[in-house]
Amino acid sequence: MVQLIGLLAISWLLLWVAEKKDIAVLGLTPTKDRLKYFAILFSVSAIISATAFLLRMYIAKEEYIISPSLTAKSAIVEVWYQFRTVLTEELICRGALLYILIKRIGQTKAVIISSVIFAIMHWLNAGVWGNLIQMVIVFAFTFAMGLLLAYSYARTFSLLIPFAIHYGWNLTQNYVFPDNAAGNHIFTLAAPPPVVTVSYAALFTMLLFPKISVLVIDYLIVRRHRQVETP
Repeated sequence: MVQLIGLLAISWLLLWVAEKKDIAVLGLTPTKDRLKYFAILFSVSAIISATAFLLRMYIAKEEYIISPSLTAKSAIVEVWYQFRTVLTEELICRGALLYILIKRIGQTKAVIISSVIFAIMHWLNAGVWGNLIQMVIVFAFTFAMGLLLAYSYARTFSLLIPFAIHYGWNLTQNYVFPDNAAGNHIFTLAAPPPVVTVSYAALFTMLLFPKISVLVIDYLIVRRHRQVETP
């Protein structure tokens, strides 16, 4: 909580010094329109994220059960942790910095710069620095996701919109299902996955279809939102 308060304070200071604006330009205040798009984008992102694991069940024959260690306390802790992590990234990559860049150099360049920063952050967070192949893979998706998230802020001037996309995806990938072995999850593998040989088409479907789908579908939803004038 202290971290978020500190980031909000720094955001306010940057906005005031650079543009004589307050924190309101980040669009964090809930409105009927923002809440509608928040609910839609969060749900769509979470559902598409879950399809990655449904495809694993169908193609790779993985089986999941509810984690025996699941408790109300662990659920609250993990949901809050994912919330805090996503909001931190949004404030850093698409908060005051993106707003100032839009004002100074225009929307297109600002969105690209924000997306590069977002991708580089994930190089460091994912621990892939130095492994060229993994760096390319991580950069490709996180840069594309960064473009979607930055565009969604630039179109709506509400940080709630990219947050909804980001949080829906991350909460499902990182907590609902075990995308990695670390931490607590709602579902866990019932047993070590069997050795399954699949075609390249099946592998593409299982690994890339959900990622491409979330980018395309969320983009089409955000594009339907009217362009909000720069506050």
